[in-house]
Amino acid sequence: MATPAQWIEGARLRTLPMALAPVLAGSAAAQALDSFDLLRAVLALLVALLLQVGVNYANDYSDGIRGTDDDRVGPLRLTGSGAARPQHVKAAALLCFGLAAVAGAVLVVLSRQWWFVPVGLSAVLAAWGYTGGRMPYGYLGLGDLFVFVYFGLVAVLGTTLTQAGTLNAEAWVAAVATGLIACALLMANNVRDLPTDREAGKRTLAVRLGDRRARAVFAAEIAVAFALVLLLVPANPWMLVVLLLVPAAVPPVATVLRARDRRLLVPVLKQCGVLNVGWALLFLLAVLLRQWV
Repeated sequence: MATPAQWIEGARLRTLPMALAPVLAGSAAAQALDSFDLLRAVLALLVALLLQVGVNYANDYSDGIRGTDDDRVGPLRLTGSGAARPQHVKAAALLCFGLAAVAGAVLVVLSRQWWFVPVGLSAVLAAWGYTGGRMPYGYLGLGDLFVFVYFGLVAVLGTTLTQAGTLNAEAWVAAVATGLIACALLMANNVRDLPTDREAGKRTLAVRLGDRRARAVFAAEIAVAFALVLLLVPANPWMLVVLLLVPAAVPPVATVLRARDRRLLVPVLKQCGVLNVGWALLFLLAVLLRQWV
C-alpha cells in the first residue's frame, strides 16, 4: 500500500501551477472587462486543479501498466514502482475527474455557458486519452497539441467567458502564452524521458523531433510566450511589466539547451510552473495598473 506521502508525490504537485496560471490569466482578462467574479474563478480553479491531478494519476496508471515507467529518471510513479496497485491509481484518477465534473457543472449553471458542457467532457476524455486507451495520443506525438488546446485556449478562454460572457485581446494573448509555457514544461519532461520513451515505443514530439531540435523548440516556446505581450503594449503600456520575468526564464532555457545529464532537467519542470504563474500574476498586475493609475 502506498503511503500518503507517496500518493502526494504521485499527484505531481510541481505540475499544479500549470492549472493555476491559465485561471489567473483568464480572470485577469475578465477583470480587464470589469467582469471578474471570485466564485466563478474559484470554481474554474477547482476544475483545472482536479483535472491536472487526475491526468497525472491517469498517466501514472497507463504508463505503468504498459511498462513505460519501469526504468525512468524523475519522481516516483505509483504504478511503475509497485508502490500502489494499478486499479487504485486508476480509481484515484477517475475520482478526480468526477469531482472536476461536479465543479464544472456548477460553473456552467452559474455562468449559463451551456456550450461548455461538451467542452468539459472532451477535456476529461483528453485527460484520459493522453496515455490511456488503445491508441493514446501521447504515444503518437500529439500530447503537445492537446496541452496547448486545453491548458491554454480552453482553460484561459473558458475562465474569461464564464465570468465575462465575452472575450478580449487580453484573453487570446494570455491563452496562447500560457499554453506555450505549458507545452514547454511537457517538452522538458519528454526530453528528460526521451531515451526510455523511445525504447518503450512512446513517440512523443520530443522523440519525433530528436534531442537537439526538441530542446530548441522548448526555448522557442518560452521566447514566444513573452514576446506575445508586446501585442498588448499599444493599448496598455503596463504590459511591459510582464517582461520583468524574462531573467527568470534564462536558467531553465540554459539548462534545457546545455544539460547532457537528463537528471538536471527535473528542476526545469518546477521552474516552468513558476514561470507560468509568474507570467499570469504580472499580466494581472498590468491589467490592474491600467485601471488604477
